[in-house]
Order: sequence, then structure tokens, then C-alpha cells
Amino acid sequence: MLRADLHIHSEYSNDCVSKLEAIIRRCQVTGINCVAIADHGTANGALKMQKIAPFTVIVAEEIMTRQGEVIGMFLKETIPNNIPLAQAITRIHEQDGLVCIPHPFDRPNRSGLGGKVLENIANDIDIIEVFNSRSPLPWFSVTSRKFADGHGMAKSAGSDAHTLTEIGSTYIEMSEFTSKDDFLKTLKQGRIQGRMLNYLLFPGSLVARLRKII
Repeated sequence: MLRADLHIHSEYSNDCVSKLEAIIRRCQVTGINCVAIADHGTANGALKMQKIAPFTVIVAEEIMTRQGEVIGMFLKETIPNNIPLAQAITRIHEQDGLVCIPHPFDRPNRSGLGGKVLENIANDIDIIEVFNSRSPLPWFSVTSRKFADGHGMAKSAGSDAHTLTEIGSTYIEMSEFTSKDDFLKTLKQGRIQGRMLNYLLFPGSLVARLRKII
């Protein structure tokens, strides 16, 4: 049985300083044995992590499109930021990846796409993130789950960790998988275990961003 945290950032994100080796050690301490590394604007960290981790790593990327954020999963290479949403979805599918929408109703400060955009692209969505430890209000998670259930979509969850201590605050108990399609099938049968994070942790992302700028 896997304990999968499907939304983690590393030092390859512009607002995180968590080294890949440290993430691996933290996962081993917390019992997380499957992760999706979804750095902002790059898949390079995830690709490297997949080579060195002793557990399952899904190569992902959180892409900032002109309409909001989308995560590509099971990617082979980076997709650039600041492209139209439709183009990002096309490029994910060209890599035979899965389209996951992170914190879709966390607006305006969290770059969620919102309900109107989601309805327009519903046929292209594979997964909806229905619980994110950094979502500021429970309403966002409730609304995301209702949307996913209403459209028969697979439901994902993750810590959205930008610091090591956040890893594993949310995870999904699910069966092991051997392929992208198998992952989607087992994800639909998974059980989400999650808790909201203390807002005192969040300034760590800003500090990391400032450190990288300096």
C-alpha cells in the first residue's frame, strides 16, 4: 500500500529551498513512499528525483498558464510557464501525461482556475486536486470535491509542501501502480488523509523566494 503525497515542491521551484536528498529523508521519516514532485515551471527536479529516490516518484510540473495553474503528471520534459491554458493541456497530452488541476477554487491569491474555466475544459481534465494542505479555507476543498464528483473525475490531494516539515501533512492511501493508466484507476479508489497547515509555516515560501532573488 502506498502513502502518496501528490504535490511537493523542491529547490527547483523559485519559492522553495528543499534539496532532493532532504525530501527523500523526510519522506522516509513520515512514511511517504510515493510523491509527485510538481515544481513551478520545471520538471527537472522531478526527473532527477526519479533517478535517486528509493520509492515511486511521479514526474510532474505546476505550470502557470495565462488563466491559472495546471499540473502535468507523468511528464518527460518541462513545459514553459506563461502560455495559454489550452496550449499547456495540449503539451501535457502530447507527452502522454495527465492533466491535474491544483487548488482549483483557491482564488484570487492562489491562481486557481475557477468554476467557469473548469467547465469549459472539463473534457480535458483527468484529475482534480480536492484537498491541499495550504488551501486557506475549507470551502475551497468542499467545492473542489463537489466538482470532481459531479464530473466523475479522479480526486488527488497533497501537502503542496514548500518546506520539509510540510511533507506528508496530506497523502492518499492507494494501491501500487505500474503505469499512468493504472495510477488513474487506483487513485479513484484511494483514501485521502489530510490536515490543514499552520499559516505560520507559509512565510517560508516568501523567504525562499527572496533568498533566490538575492
